[in-house]
Amino acid sequence: MHESTLLPATWNVPIEFQDRLGKRAGRQRTMEAEGHLLIILHAPPKPDDMNRKGQFFWREPNAIWHDTEFQGGTDALNRHLHEYEKLLEDFDDKVDQATSSFQYLEVLNHVGPVYRSLCHATQALQTAREAIPKDKFLIDYRDTAYRLERMAELLIEDAKNSLEYIVAKRAEEQAEVSARIELSSHRLNLLIAYFFPIATLSTIFGANFRHGFEQFMTPFPFLIMVGAGLSLGLLIHLFLKKGTTRKNN
Repeated sequence: MHESTLLPATWNVPIEFQDRLGKRAGRQRTMEAEGHLLIILHAPPKPDDMNRKGQFFWREPNAIWHDTEFQGGTDALNRHLHEYEKLLEDFDDKVDQATSSFQYLEVLNHVGPVYRSLCHATQALQTAREAIPKDKFLIDYRDTAYRLERMAELLIEDAKNSLEYIVAKRAEEQAEVSARIELSSHRLNLLIAYFFPIATLSTIFGANFRHGFEQFMTPFPFLIMVGAGLSLGLLIHLFLKKGTTRKNN
């Protein structure tokens, strides 16, 4: 008598099943021997799970079903697949509510393992359906698994497209900001090009021309000069701002 740490001791399954099982569930697959069917599936995975939790479904030759997680019966596989469906519906809601690239990336990290698990589950159920082609329940299980697999695939595509849109939008906004900065820098360089030589020469040789107002009603001429300079600066500022607005439009 072979001992198994995976299958219940009360299961009178063929010895071949016991021989092919290790200490862990391993990959999702279907075993068939002497009219018995053993389907090994995985519970819905999480992104940080290194080991998958196996769920076992045994079909006797007289079409009686047993399982290790639910309460037996032909509906056990449906309840197993419903766990995946509920999880995908939650992820679908998260995609609809997501507004940042981090939220979309979080969904992708979760849905990826679920999608791969469903792909392998579909293959295992297809093998079971081929082993017992007259069992209509197996056809329904296989079709449900394929539908969920397709649902997960579309969810991944939706999240990827939304993520790419956000990245493209951010890149476009950054390009617009860079263009505005480049335009402003160009105009500032033009102003510097005009006045820098004069400022340099004035600094080296001096440019203190006598104009007759050195001692006239001080400090009013100085204040008038400062006011005129500020007014000219304001006009230049408005000109640069107007040009930038036209470029953006």
